Amino acid sequence: MAYDWIIDALEETWAHTARTLLGRSERDFDALTACPGWSVRDVINHITGTELFLMGARVPDITGPWPEHVKNALGETNEAFVVSRRHLSVEEVLDDFRNATGATLATLRKISPEDWLNDSWSPEGKRPLYQLQESRVLDSWIHLQDIHDALLEPTDDHGLGEEIVVNRFEAMLPYVWAKLVAAPEGSLLRVNLAGRLGRSIQVQVRNGRGEAVVALKDVPRVELSTAVALFWRRMAGRINAEAFIGASATDVRGDRELAQRLAAALNVLP
Repeated sequence: MAYDWIIDALEETWAHTARTLLGRSERDFDALTACPGWSVRDVINHITGTELFLMGARVPDITGPWPEHVKNALGETNEAFVVSRRHLSVEEVLDDFRNATGATLATLRKISPEDWLNDSWSPEGKRPLYQLQESRVLDSWIHLQDIHDALLEPTDDHGLGEEIVVNRFEAMLPYVWAKLVAAPEGSLLRVNLAGRLGRSIQVQVRNGRGEAVVALKDVPRVELSTAVALFWRRMAGRINAEAFIGASATDVRGDRELAQRLAAALNVLP
């Protein structure tokens, strides 16, 4: 089917997450991640809670002030599911995770190709179902890497999820360059990524809009070379702009002021 690749990516990412956490201790589950205020336990409960929410579960009632990292209504929903499930044991957390993600996969395998094109709720508003589920891959795969990092086992899972993450972030670069960085008209950005999914990406501002362009010989206003792993981590806000620019694997040429603005603007996840 046309969208089996999304189902495969979800299944692969969630299966890897379950394997990574199998046999872990309560202390491992309490390890802090790069997500402000969230432990490994909280990250798993967030993924579970999101799948429950998408299946129609009621958002838990939480009283008291929201922590500083909660910035909007979506953050409140996420936090409500996380807080309401913190009392669960390791075994309960994993069982609920497997059950919720398994139910999602079973549902997706039953829907028709046409259903994938129907409008669905998403954090960005109504979007086709395939875009929502692609976003679920992005969220789940990045959180899998958060778990690896929290457990001091930082090794990126080079699977289907990584391909979706890098492709999605590449597609955001025209908007970042033209709108968030506000690069001048005609400015060319070249981003060179090194690694398994390495590529060279060129974006130019044309009529005030960022456009992906191919094989221009013009000298770029900014040329940024870095590792794939650093690229997605900055786009996901897992490292700050200073650490990204200052990393030994990152090389910047051209307009330094624009490059600094680019590094600051690359964090695109809410």
